[in-house]
This record gives sequence, structure tokens and C-alpha cells, in this order.
Amino acid sequence: MTVYLDELFLLNFVVDYLLLLSAGRLAGEVLCRSRLALGALLGAAYAAAVFLPGVGFLLHPLCKLCSAVLMVLLGYGGSRRLLRVSLTFFVVSAAFGGGIFALQALGNQSLTMKNGVLASAMDLRLILLSAAGCYALLTLLFRRAARHSAPRELVPAVLRLDGRKVVLTALIDTGNTLTDPATGRPVMVAEGEKIAPLFPPGRAPTVEELRAPAALLERLDREGWRGRCRLLPYQAVGVECGMLLTLRLDGARVGTEDCGRLLLALSPTRLTDGGGYCALIGT
Repeated sequence: MTVYLDELFLLNFVVDYLLLLSAGRLAGEVLCRSRLALGALLGAAYAAAVFLPGVGFLLHPLCKLCSAVLMVLLGYGGSRRLLRVSLTFFVVSAAFGGGIFALQALGNQSLTMKNGVLASAMDLRLILLSAAGCYALLTLLFRRAARHSAPRELVPAVLRLDGRKVVLTALIDTGNTLTDPATGRPVMVAEGEKIAPLFPPGRAPTVEELRAPAALLERLDREGWRGRCRLLPYQAVGVECGMLLTLRLDGARVGTEDCGRLLLALSPTRLTDGGGYCALIGT
């Protein structure tokens, strides 16, 4: 079998990316696409390197294990669920490898494991088409599974108010069920300190004011924000019935979706101890 490094690299990049993506979704972890791509790049580079002359040591099981661990660390390093994601990744990878060996046992040589690396005799266009089909199938399966789990993903959020704007990193989390009582649409919750650019200079709420939303609402009403702000009741772990100050934005884009005049709730506390995001919204 002739192995072409460019096709080998691309095939393993796509497969490794899907394996990392599947592991994260199954473990209910926050997804950062750029980090997943970086992990997949490492895996694809390793897959191509083992076929180069003079690097036979890379075939040692410890090298393979280190490569897999580094892939997970690049994709999910710093996560509190790192152990769960790692175990899930190895389980998913083992299941995938078992499927490849099953195809070989049935006489299908289109996909093979050579030197412990996924290789293919298929045309490059067919590889890409197959990868697209697999991704579409996984997306369908995970959307159905979302009814019983909470897949999460980090996306950029651009918020606009009175000609001013701020860009935040938001977490899309189906576990967040806070909605606008008037429209039923999801409410974005953001750390109050991070949305200061939406206010005129010197007018942004302080942390102390955000802890007393009723008094803050009165202050903003006096300063001409009447009709723009209101209080929103909420429940959370350790909070039986709390109140958050909310702003009706002029426009918002979350990821690739235009959310229009989204309702933004201001949190007086940080939303995560890892600092990976400063806003969250349900689906």
C-alpha cells in the first residue's frame, strides 16, 4: 500500500477532531473549537511522522500514549472534567479502532490501521465527503442526546447598546433555563464588570450596586434609562429567589446567530472560576 502523507495528515486530522469533539460532548464539557483543532493537528502530525525514516521510536506504545494525552490536554487542558474527558476520549477511540478492525475482518480495505495509524486507499475527495457525512451524523445524534445532557460551547458574543459595543466570550449551556417572561426567549447573563463599555463613562454599575439591583434600577431610571432596565427574578444553587438587573440591548450576535434585542442580566459575581467565559446563555 502506498501512503501519501498529505492525505494521511488530512484524514487523521478530521478523525482526531471528531474524536475530541465526541469525547467533549459525551462528557458534557465546554467546547473550544480552536483548541480542538490544535489537538487534532498534533494527532495528525504524529500520524504523518511515524512514516518518516529514522523515527521508528515513535511507534513505541508510550509514544502513542503520550501523543493521545497531549491531544486531550491541548483540547481540554485546565478543565475540571479533564479526567472524565480523557477517559471518554480513550473509550471513543477504542470503539472507533474496533470498528476499523471489524471492517478489515469483513474484507473492506478502504480504511486500514497501518503502524497503529489510520490510513486509507480512498481518493482524497471521497475522504472529505465521508468525513462530512460522519460529522453530520454525529451532529444529529448529539442533538437528540441534548435532551438528556447539557452540551456546552464557547462562542464570541457581540453586544450593542446606544452606539456602544462590547465583545465577550459566552458559554452556550442548555442547563441554563433563564428566560425573558415577556417573550420566552433566553436571557444572557454576564458579569457586571465586563459590560462597563456599554455605559457612558463613569455611569457603569459597580459591584456593590449590582448586589442591590432595586436601588441600582432607581439610579438608572433617574439618569434616563427608564424603560431600558428592569428586574428579573431567578433561582440558582443556594439562591431560592434572587433578583438581577437586566438591560434590553439594541442588538446582539452570539456566535453566528443574530439574537436581536436580547435581554442581558448583570451578575454581581463571576460566572466561572476558570476565567474561560464571562457570559452564558441557554439555547
